[in-house]
Amino acid sequence: MAWYLALIAAVAAERLVELVVSKRNLAWSLARGGTEYGFGHYPVMVVLHVGLLAGCVLEPVLLDRPFLPALGWPMLAAVLASQALRWWCIAALGPQWNTRVVVVPGASRVVSGPYRWLSHPNYVAVVVEGFALPLVHTAWLTAALFTLLDALLLRIRLRVENTALASLS
Repeated sequence: MAWYLALIAAVAAERLVELVVSKRNLAWSLARGGTEYGFGHYPVMVVLHVGLLAGCVLEPVLLDRPFLPALGWPMLAAVLASQALRWWCIAALGPQWNTRVVVVPGASRVVSGPYRWLSHPNYVAVVVEGFALPLVHTAWLTAALFTLLDALLLRIRLRVENTALASLS
């Protein structure tokens, strides 16, 4: 269990690094006249993602979930792959990457890196991680609840983001 809790702590630390990068990029975008779209759903997204990490800790501890190697190791591989994809997205978008939806006037749509093949590869990373991270230690309730709530939120987020990206055309 200790190594799993260390994994969750590492993911939480990674999220904090993301927030630092996002804040820097938000300042860059706003300095260039960027406009934020869909601010209303952002606090819900933050609560959902904090809830994921809390559920990853609480469910295995409180409900005595075991580590099942046949499930845990493949899910750990999926978590690591989702992290790699997330940082590939961040690198490809450069200063345009943000946890918020911000469009800078005159900026072109990024079509390099994973965006060459997918319109929203970062959300692929979010979905995979949200399902796989809890299942590393058999927290199936957390995986199911996060996946359901995230699907509802992503419907809103994708609509907002597609509207924002359409303004670049």
